[in-house]
Amino acid sequence: MAGFFRKLMPKRFRRDGVTIPAIRLHGAIMAGGSPLRPVLNLATVAPLLEKAFSVKEAPAVAISINSPGGSPVQSRLIYQRIRDLAQEKRKRVLIFVEDVAASGGYMIALAGDEIIADPTSIVGSIGVVSGGFGFPDLLKKIGVERRVYTAGENKVVLDPFQPEKERDIEFLKGLQLEIHDIFIQMVKSRRGSLLADHPDLFSGLFWTGQRGQELGLVDALGDIRGEVKKRYGEKARLELIQPARSLFGRRQPGAAVAGAITGPLVASAAAGLVEAVEERALWARFGL
Repeated sequence: MAGFFRKLMPKRFRRDGVTIPAIRLHGAIMAGGSPLRPVLNLATVAPLLEKAFSVKEAPAVAISINSPGGSPVQSRLIYQRIRDLAQEKRKRVLIFVEDVAASGGYMIALAGDEIIADPTSIVGSIGVVSGGFGFPDLLKKIGVERRVYTAGENKVVLDPFQPEKERDIEFLKGLQLEIHDIFIQMVKSRRGSLLADHPDLFSGLFWTGQRGQELGLVDALGDIRGEVKKRYGEKARLELIQPARSLFGRRQPGAAVAGAITGPLVASAAAGLVEAVEERALWARFGL
C-alpha cells in the first residue's frame, strides 16, 4: 500500500534509493522464553520474517545474527521459514554475523544466500551438545524420598534425580549423532564446493570470521550498512523491522527477539534460574 501512494507522489518528493528491510535475531535459541527473558524461536521470529519479506519493492532481506545456538529444532524451523519465504517472495537473503553465529546460530545463518561476517566474529561449532544437572545425592542430604511410577521401562531415561546409566548415555549419543548428521548435510547442501577440506570442519570447533571465510563457512567480510550501500548504492537505506507494539506502546510478548531483561521478577524463579544458567553457559563457550 505504501508503494502505491509513493508512486502517486511527485518525483521530487519521493525518497530515492533502495530500502532493505533488516531483522535482528539476537539471543539464545530456546523453545521457551518470556517478556522477562527474550529468546529466539519460531514463534518470536515468524512475525518479523513475514513483515520483512512482505516489503514488495525490496530486492533482498538483511538478517543480523548474534546467537551462540541452542535448540536444534527451533534453529532448523527458523532456517526453513527463511528459505520458504525467500523462495515464495523471490528475495535474496543476506546474513550478517555480529559477535557469534555458532551451532544453532550458524544453522540459521545457512538460510542466507550469502553470509557476511566481521573478521573477529565467531562462526562454526557444527556439532550437537546436550547438558543438564544431576541431583542423585541432594535428595538424600535433605531427607527427601522421590517416588516415580511408570508404565514403560524407559520412561525415566536420563532422570536427573537418579545416577547416570551407561545405557541412557549411549541412547543420548545416538540421538546426537543423528542430529549432527542432519546439521552436516545442511551445511554441505548450502555451502557446497565452497567448503574447504578440513578435518575439523564438522568437529564442533569454531573460528573467527576471517578464518571462516578461508574454510568456506563465510562468503565475505564486512558490516551490514557498508555491504548494503556497496551492493545497492549510496542512497540505499536499511529499515529495521521490529516487534509490534501494544496499545500502551510496549513490545508485544512473544515477539521480542533481542534486548535486555526487564520487568518484575516473578514466579518460576527456580526454573528461570536454571534456564538463565544454561543460556549464560551457551554464551560463555565463546568467551562472551
